Order: sequence, then structure tokens, then C-alpha cells
Amino acid sequence: MTCAACVGRVERKLGRLDGVSATVNLATGRAKVSHPAALSVGDLVTVVEAAGYAARPAEPPARPGGAADTARPAPGREPADGPSGSGEVNERRERDRLLITALLSVPVLTLSMVPGWQFRNWQWLCFVLAAQVAVWGAWPFHQRALRGLRHGTATMDTLVSLGVTASFAWSAYALFLGGAGRPGMDMPLSLLPSASGDVAGVYLEATVGVPLFVLAGRRLEARARRGTGSALRALAELAAKDVTVRRGGAERRVPADDLAVGEVFLVRPGERVATDGTVVEGGSALDLSLVTGESRPVEVGPGSRVTGGAVNSGGLLEVRADAVGSDTQLARITRLVEDAQTGKAAVQRLADSVAAVFVPAVIAVSVTVLGFWLGAGADPQAAITAAVAVLVVACPCALGLATPTALLAATGRGARLGILVSGAPALERLRKVDTVVLDKTGTLTTGRMNVTAVTAVTTSADADADADADADARAGAGGHARVGAAEALRLAAAVEQGSEHPLARAIVAHARRQADGHPLPRPVRFAAVPGSGVSALVDGEEVAVTRPGELGGIPDDLREAVRIAETAGHTAVLVRVGGAPRAVISVGDTLRPDAYRAVEHLRRLGLRPVLATGDREATARAIAGQLGITEIHAEALPEDKAALVTTLQGHGSRVAVVGDGVNDAAALAAADLGIAMGGGTDVAIGAADVTLVREDIQALPDAVRLARHTLATIRANLVWAFGYNLVTLPLAAVGRLNPMVAAAAMSVSSLLVVGNSLRLRAWNPSRPRALGHGPGRTRTATPWEAAS
Repeated sequence: MTCAACVGRVERKLGRLDGVSATVNLATGRAKVSHPAALSVGDLVTVVEAAGYAARPAEPPARPGGAADTARPAPGREPADGPSGSGEVNERRERDRLLITALLSVPVLTLSMVPGWQFRNWQWLCFVLAAQVAVWGAWPFHQRALRGLRHGTATMDTLVSLGVTASFAWSAYALFLGGAGRPGMDMPLSLLPSASGDVAGVYLEATVGVPLFVLAGRRLEARARRGTGSALRALAELAAKDVTVRRGGAERRVPADDLAVGEVFLVRPGERVATDGTVVEGGSALDLSLVTGESRPVEVGPGSRVTGGAVNSGGLLEVRADAVGSDTQLARITRLVEDAQTGKAAVQRLADSVAAVFVPAVIAVSVTVLGFWLGAGADPQAAITAAVAVLVVACPCALGLATPTALLAATGRGARLGILVSGAPALERLRKVDTVVLDKTGTLTTGRMNVTAVTAVTTSADADADADADADARAGAGGHARVGAAEALRLAAAVEQGSEHPLARAIVAHARRQADGHPLPRPVRFAAVPGSGVSALVDGEEVAVTRPGELGGIPDDLREAVRIAETAGHTAVLVRVGGAPRAVISVGDTLRPDAYRAVEHLRRLGLRPVLATGDREATARAIAGQLGITEIHAEALPEDKAALVTTLQGHGSRVAVVGDGVNDAAALAAADLGIAMGGGTDVAIGAADVTLVREDIQALPDAVRLARHTLATIRANLVWAFGYNLVTLPLAAVGRLNPMVAAAAMSVSSLLVVGNSLRLRAWNPSRPRALGHGPGRTRTATPWEAAS
């Protein structure tokens, strides 16, 4: 395929089959086809071949870097003519054709355009050289034009073939029958065609210039298109090719494809993680920047989940494989990017509709121009020149490349930033949304329980105890404990080691981090009271971790700590030592460090944030207050979230929903646009149109900016593609364009479109520096942001 007319022809042929819909991408040379089960892929291939193109089934989804992927041609590389050809052979053949065409064309162009170098009978040397270019150099255009003629269609190649043939035929007529072949004939330099009969009408420079510029333009265009599609190759290169496993008590190096689920493999410093898994032993920092766009190294240890393709920056890791092949996150990302690059924006379908009639219309205009000029009594050479210029200057290629090249570059850049978009329709909807419904747990918050505060008794009776070192905190007759905050946390964690409650795990994990490697004491006589708490004997002290219950008899500072925790939507637990209340530990799900910035950036982009959560009202209001969100829907069931989306849409809002859990799936599907957090459930990701791979909610406003920038690029491409043809075709028709100049302009038009799309590969989100609720207003960072 070489232009949008080719795309339209293949789509029409496939679409005539019952129950078949097809989307064909010019930039990648791939078609996405939905068809009834009764219709085989072989039948589809036959239809495409009947339309005049070679076709083959795409390889099934496979592990990036595996055998199937290595056989897949790079985006932008045209398939070989014939089943036995290869993309590499075709590329080499096209390169050789361009080089030889250039060697044959340069003398013709030089002699035709530099009158001082025109020796006796120079025109006949040019004719011999131009004949080889017109036949052999332009043969691909003639071949595809004849193929289209057999199928009753016309493409860009038809225009080029007709232009070359007409200019060469007229030059041959002028040389043999028109007097231009006389010895000593000279031709003055002119970039504009002349209507004067006194000037010999030899247009051999157009004969060689048209195929030369079009071949050169297409080669540069193909290289640029491969650049826009570099994301898939980059993803394939992330996969480890081999891996070290322990089998039979010995370490051995095996191909990564041989790795099985449940098998333990080693990741040494500097190596890539072979597949998704869980760390069994060892600790290190992983570089996930190329996989998820996460710029900061992620610390991992036993129990941590790791992603295939990440680079081990530190120590030796032993990892148990949890997923292999097409089930890995890297493989899913690759499939999402491939699917996205096959789609089309609605505006591109308009361009395709125009391209379907563009080439026949241009041929009709060329014939009309020829007839008009001859009928008006103009010199035949001027009439033919104008008609040839019309054929050559028209450029349906730019129409066909406007959207797919931008989409290739944008989806590739998005994947590098941790933003996976399902296709062009999702980008269009993302650009248009005005309301964002945000889930709380796992979206705005970390989704993990953490200790947010530890408050110890600071009454006057205990002031001396708080001044003592924690190591000397236990004193007094009868075992009465004087306890500081650190000691209270240590004792509570020692008791909670025997519990599996989420609050207990959060307290134990926090205490171990604070202990700096020192082990927690072992509890004895552990007892759990359902609905109340746990107790045990620790270092000879009776320690109980319970709900606060009635606040009577609790010191004022602890009572205030309980109130603050409840106001923030956190859970407070009371630590009693020797029966006396000694501390309050606040545990809750904390905001992501970048949550406020993300919500503020959404506001600045003109989007209205709405919080919808299944959590209780107090927690929802506490989180919303920290983020400045005024519209809150708490204690919302999954069906309530879906109903909220419908209500907002009923009021004219275009709604995006951001979530990560099973309970968000219905709302994600009901929304105009569903956005899933990459760390969420497969159900949520499957229902979403956009997936944010990196654990950074700031990726959400980045995705909105990328969508707007991409659609702006597509519009600019299409404006150029339409505007170019609207301006140049009339100029050619009135005889103001030399065919050679027209050929160069046509090639430059396609290159400009591809070059404009290539700018998306270097796009970076520009974020506001100052945060605030209005112009010139700033906000004090929350404790969680300050801690981060």
C-alpha cells in the first residue's frame, strides 16, 4: 500500500463480506478485522489478494522478543512482493533502484537546467538515460498502476505512472517529430512551464525528476514511519533472551521461553528480570523506567512483586515466576500498543472517504485541463505540461499518513511514559472529557494500610518517662511501665506479630522499619478477643492493643489523638501497658505523594474532579479535604458508581472514571472513558480504555495532555494535507508548476506530515510549577507530601 486510496480499497473489499468490518493502517501495513467464525482467515487473505495486494495472517500474540516477534516486520516496512520475498530483500532492492535512478537522473537534470553545459546533441544523451529511468526506475509505479487497472481502481502510483509516461512520450514526440532533436538545440532554464512555441518542448527533466523525487521521498518517509513505530521494537528489546535457573541443584542458563510458572530464577546485578514474579530471596533496587515510565528505582525484597523487563540495579535476587509468555505485563503492554496503533480517529475516516475518490478526480481534472488548454489554442507542450503537473503534484499519501503516523508516535511515547491507550477513539474521548470520577482506595491513596502517627502519654505525671531513653523506659515497682512513642510501637508490634489483621500487619511492618534491623521481642500468652483486640506478655509486661472504646479514663492527649485519627478517616488503636493506657497508634490508607498535584493539574486542564468511594463518609471527606475536592459520593456500591456516571452523563458531562478494583469495573465500562491503574485488577484493566502502568497518579493529567497534543498534531497534519492539494492543484492546472517541481513538492508534502508526527516521540508533559486553588494562591503541603 502506498496511499490512502490503497487503504480505502482494501477496507471496501473486506467490508463487502457479510459480517466483516476492517480497519487498515497505512503506516504499519496491518489490518484489524472482525469477522464471523464461519469465515476463515484464509478467506480474508484471498479477498485482499483479489484487491491487488499481498497479505498474510499476523502472528498470534507471543512473548516480546520471542520467535513470533522476530519474524514480524518492523512498522512502516512494506511487505515483499510475493510470498517468498522478505522485507529486508525488498528494502535493499528499493535502495539500489533509488541509487541507480539517481545516477541516471543527475546528468539529465544538470544538462536540462544548466544551459551553459548543453553540448551538441546533449538532448539525445538525456533521452537515452531518461528512457531507462522512465521504464526501469519507474517500474514499481507502472507495475502497481497496471495492477490497480486490472482491479478497476486508481492510486497514487497511477498518478505517478501517468505523469512519467506522458512527459516521456511528449519528449520522444518532440525529439523525433517536433524538431527538438536537431543538433545544437538548447533549452533555457525555467522552473515554470512555458507556453511559447519557440521553445523546444523537451521535458526529460520531468521524466527523471518525478520518479527520482518520489522514490527518494518514499524511502525517507519509510524510515520516518519506522521511527514513529519504534515503540514496539523497544518493547521487544526489553525482554530477556535467556535466564539463569536452578534445576537439579545446579545453576544453568536456559532460553527465557523455557521458563515455567513456579520456577525460581536468578537475577544478577545489571540483568533484566526475565518475567513477572515474586522475590523469594535477596534485596535490590529495580529500574522500571523503560517498562512503566517510573523514574525512581523501586526497592524490592522477599515478597515483592517484580515485572519482566526491569533492570536489577543492586544485589542478587531469587525470583519465583508467576507468569510467562503472553500472560506477562510486558506482553500485555505490547498487545495494547499494537491494538492502539491499528485504530483510526473519526477525522481520519473523513480523509479516507476523500481519498477514495481523490485519484479518479485528479485524473479527471488532468484530462479536463489538457482539453481546456488545447481547446483554448494553447501550445500542445504547455497543455501537456499542465496536465502532467496536475497528475504529479496531487498527494493522497499525506491524507493517508496524517493520523496513523501521529498515532504510532503518540502511543509509543505514551507507553514509555507508562500510559497505554487502546486506540484513536480513546484518545479522542480523553481529549473531550470534562469530568473525572476518581476512586479513592488504590487510586488516590496507596491502597495499603500504614501507620500515620504514634502518640504517647505526655501528661505531667509521665513527663520524666518521656524524657528517658526508650531503652530505659521500663521502670517502677509493680512493673508499671513508662513508655515513649518508639517503645509503645515496639511493644504493640511484638503483640501484633501473632495476628493476621491488616492493622496488625501495618503496625508490625512500620515497627520493623523503625527498628533498623533489630528483631522484635517474642510475645508469650498471646490472646485475641474478637471485635476488641489482642494481648500478650512482652518482656514481662502485659501489653494489650485494643479499640479505644469509651474514652473516659483516657488521658487528654490520647483522647485528642483518637479524635484527630477519626477526623482524618484513620483507625486508632489504644496500647495499654500493665493495664494503663500509654499510647494511641493511628493506622490508615495514606494519600499517594503526588495525588494533590495530579488533582490540581486536572483542574488546570479544565476537568472537574469527583470522588466516589465505597469507604465511609468521614474517611471520604478527610481525603477530599486534603485534595480540595468538593463533590463527594461516599459508601457507594459498584452499582451506585455506575449510576453516578449515568447521572453525570444525563446532565451533559463527558465522564472519565479512574479506578483499580473489581468494584470499579461497572463504572469504567459505563463511562465515556475508563481509566485503570496498572496495579489494579485484571477486571478493571479489561474494562478500561486507558491504563496507567506506572504507580503515579500524575500519569492521569499527563495522559490528558498527550491526548490533546496528539489530536492537535493530527488536525495540523490533515489541514496541511488538504490545504496542500487545494493550493497546488489549481496552480498546476493554470500552468504555474513545472512537473519536476511538482514531484518534489508532492514528496515534501508527505515528509512534512511524517516529520510533524515524529515530534510526538520527544513530547514531554509540561506541568505547572506552582500549586494552588486559584491564580497566585499556594497551599501548605500535607504531612504526607512533606514526608515524601
